[in-house]
Amino acid sequence: MLSKLKRYDFKRYNIPLLILVFILGLIGAYLIKQVQAEGENLFLKQLVGVAGGIIIALILSLIDYHFICNFYIILYIINIVLLVLVKLIGKTINYAQRWVVIGPIQFQPSELSKIILILFLATVFTIYRSKINNFILIGLSIIAIAIPVLFILDQPNLSTSMIILFIFAIMLFTAGLSWKIILPVLIIGIPTILRLFWYIQQDYQVLLNDYQQERVLSILHPDEYPETMFQQDNSELSIGSGQLYGKIFDESDKRNYDSIPISESDFIFSVAGEEFGFIGCCFILVLYGIIIYICLTTARKAPDYMGMLISVGIASMFMFQVFVNIGVATAFLPNTGVPLPFLSYGLSSLISGMIAVGLILNIRLQPKRGRG
Repeated sequence: MLSKLKRYDFKRYNIPLLILVFILGLIGAYLIKQVQAEGENLFLKQLVGVAGGIIIALILSLIDYHFICNFYIILYIINIVLLVLVKLIGKTINYAQRWVVIGPIQFQPSELSKIILILFLATVFTIYRSKINNFILIGLSIIAIAIPVLFILDQPNLSTSMIILFIFAIMLFTAGLSWKIILPVLIIGIPTILRLFWYIQQDYQVLLNDYQQERVLSILHPDEYPETMFQQDNSELSIGSGQLYGKIFDESDKRNYDSIPISESDFIFSVAGEEFGFIGCCFILVLYGIIIYICLTTARKAPDYMGMLISVGIASMFMFQVFVNIGVATAFLPNTGVPLPFLSYGLSSLISGMIAVGLILNIRLQPKRGRG
């Protein structure tokens, strides 16, 4: 272990990334404090989570990601076992069975799934790099991803399933998938997706649950689904009421986001909009932009093919979550529960994000191995 540490180039240790994540964590804790009910201690839990997450990121930054990826099959099996446990003994909150409780610890395995599957895919695509355009390899990788995705869909957790599928698509493309495969898929896939979008709007569709279909229809016809649009309508009002500078110095206790259910997690951006205004929201978006840029530059400068794929997977995860969460909060996308990285309340999401940061830090420390 010490010999490997000596090989690290600590001049490339990305302290600014840790600072950015810490700033977002503190902003998130402040926003959570604004919305927590009397008697709740969400603020303190989030602060502890931020501190613990930073420590986890620091520790992981010193563990060679190649060593972790050696256990990619074991990690994949652990992931499946945890998802099976959710199905068998999982705790149900807000009509969704997504949590496993072990003693005082309650966590959401689907959040960890994103990180495990990034490591799994990066390892598989590295081992079989020369066969990346082989249909058998593509088919087996689709099956490997489909198994956890089906378990997650059953929770139900459509949003996390979409994140994993997005990560898979981006990593497969980055791994070197031939345009001879991509173009036919696009030619067939785009009309198919449009057809599916039309189909899920029909009364006889069977792909979505009733409430999921209503969320799609509510975006297309908001006046016909006022109850479904309640959260998003109020979220828009909250963001708009923040105007340019926000209400952070407004001593009044009245806030529009007080009427938004789950404002501490899925709709935390509406709280940010009202408290910090347009300028504050732009600042938050700039922080996310820099974090994603650091992930992408890490991919470009990664010491090897595996490090590049892990970095791209993490960048795509952050990118998708930020886009979807803010898209939902501004009523641009149908309502679906995607946490905003490092801002939303939830230790599972926070820790998975910190693990991702630790991996990025470690990739930047590694000596060049050749990406041939």
